[in-house]
Amino acid sequence: MQADESCGYLNSALTIFVVGASGDLAKKKTYPSLFDLFCHSFLPEKTAICGYARSKKTDDEFRDHIAPYLKGGDEDEKHAFLDKCTYCSGKYDSEDDVREAFVGIQQWEESTGLRYVNRLFYFAIPPSVFVPIGTSLKNAVIGPSEKGNADDASGRIGWNRLIIEKPFGKDSDSFEKLSQDMGTLYSENHLYRIDHYLGKEMVKNLMTMRHSNSIFEPIWNRNYISNIQITFKEDFGTKGRGGYFDGYGIIRDIIQNHLIQVLTIVAMEPPLAVSGENYSNHVRNEKVKVLESIPPVELDDCVLGQYLAPEDGSEPGYVDDPSVPDDSITPTFASMALKINNPRWEGVPFVLKAGKALNERKGEVRIQFQRSPGASKMFPGEKIPANELVIRLQPDEAVYMKVNVKEPGLRTTPVTSELDLTYKSSFPDAFHVDAYSRLIIDVLRGSQAAFVRDDELRAAWKIFTPILERIEREKISPIKYDYGSRGPRESDELLARVGFKYHAEYEWRPPSSKL
Repeated sequence: MQADESCGYLNSALTIFVVGASGDLAKKKTYPSLFDLFCHSFLPEKTAICGYARSKKTDDEFRDHIAPYLKGGDEDEKHAFLDKCTYCSGKYDSEDDVREAFVGIQQWEESTGLRYVNRLFYFAIPPSVFVPIGTSLKNAVIGPSEKGNADDASGRIGWNRLIIEKPFGKDSDSFEKLSQDMGTLYSENHLYRIDHYLGKEMVKNLMTMRHSNSIFEPIWNRNYISNIQITFKEDFGTKGRGGYFDGYGIIRDIIQNHLIQVLTIVAMEPPLAVSGENYSNHVRNEKVKVLESIPPVELDDCVLGQYLAPEDGSEPGYVDDPSVPDDSITPTFASMALKINNPRWEGVPFVLKAGKALNERKGEVRIQFQRSPGASKMFPGEKIPANELVIRLQPDEAVYMKVNVKEPGLRTTPVTSELDLTYKSSFPDAFHVDAYSRLIIDVLRGSQAAFVRDDELRAAWKIFTPILERIEREKISPIKYDYGSRGPRESDELLARVGFKYHAEYEWRPPSSKL
């Protein structure tokens, strides 16, 4: 990975203002990603990183707070990066506190001797304080134009860009309120709503693989594809975050954002461009068209679950978390079949499945094709499984195609094998960019294709708000499942009902584990 001509920002100075810097997200994701970019020369030589939060800390205390989470690089690089990091405390709704925090920043910007100074604001905070801090920054620092103004006191010219983290509301109404309030402060061109799933290597690869290989477009439709599964599985529970999770649940936390975004990339029509100048809106326009073709999820097409403690008591059940109410009906597992009512996909179920405390950690897209016509006649008495194209998102990133081949020997017996592209074996020397690092580079470059536009969110909430409201209104209890299991068996029944054919005899293994 190296900088190219799209990294023109490297010739300017850069101020990064991390809001919520003392929190978990900042120390575990934001600062490690910035350190990654620093180590690989993706930050300008003249960069200052100022953390801002309500907690009282000195600069040295803050550096000690984040230092253990900075991985990679050597000690000299870590010290050099930490020297760029400062910290200020203040209230989010106080313009005076924010203005005071920027006194030192503006002095540093002037000391660079550069007229072009860009500013990146990273909101590593809950959405409840987006508007208070957004208002404070707008009035105290950024000003009415959003852009650097040659007539301001410092003569600074440069862009202002804001990264904001999910969740973007809890339903259609709360999203509209948040969107309207932020929209009065900042235009859509300056807002980068980050969903780290869109920065994953294999999610990025979906568009390249699909649109740069001529074999896929003719079969990427209802005529050849039977069903598509998009799966997110974690092998651990809420890990003490049950109180936070209980306010959202698995549908809001994973399906409405991560998985629906992957669905749009799989299902969208070919955009006019997927790279080059001004391509971002071409991609996002096609994603919106997909979302607007999906009717609201029906309860009959949905399975909800909540995990119990395992029989050996080695892990707590969901409601055993002290911060979770004993009578909580918040689902920790959900699978749901979505329909896309357009000419390409009508009749093809898209099953989104996500759960915690399951039997494995896995994220994948599984495209199951129609059965080979006439195969049962040609191979009497043999089971001919359907072909599958699997894009494994995490871990062990891979793309493999399940194909039927002749079993070695004298008999003409079909067996399933795979055409396999496993990244760590095919690209052993490649540098794999962390999703957050990749997305921050996109912000610095001004590319918004991998960030969620307001109309995408509006269309996505229309799909899920009715089912969420019904679950809460009717207090629908989730099906209990054991910690470490595959989830409720009713989920497998849903898959079978929509046409998925499970091939129990086949299991993909990374090449390193094959004999």
